[in-house]
Amino acid sequence: EVQLVESGGGLVQAGGSLRLSCAASRFTFDDYAIGWFRQAPGKEREGVSCITSSDGSTYYAGSVKGRLTISSDNPKNTVYLQMNSLKPEDTAVYYCAAVPYSTCRLGYPGVWDYWGQGTQVTVSS
Repeated sequence: EVQLVESGGGLVQAGGSLRLSCAASRFTFDDYAIGWFRQAPGKEREGVSCITSSDGSTYYAGSVKGRLTISSDNPKNTVYLQMNSLKPEDTAVYYCAAVPYSTCRLGYPGVWDYWGQGTQVTVSS
């Protein structure tokens, strides 16, 4: 069973930075996408960033472009989300997700096969 474990969330002031990590285990696919999603109270889950294993292509939601950077460390089976210039509206539970043999489909959370438990990010004003 694939496992995804997020870490790195916390409380930060507006303008600050956090780096989230997503460690994957028992992940044997050679072609996959890893994405970061977030869900704020009362809101739908939103895709924010994604990276593909095939060519390292990265994708970002418009609301985070220029502030968030996704990267991967393949030997460590870990994907990172560097978050800079954080805003109170970035407050949410952040989840990483994975789907084999797929491109980044950030607009469709339902197609992602594997999910982590989430990590809370709170940005104070």
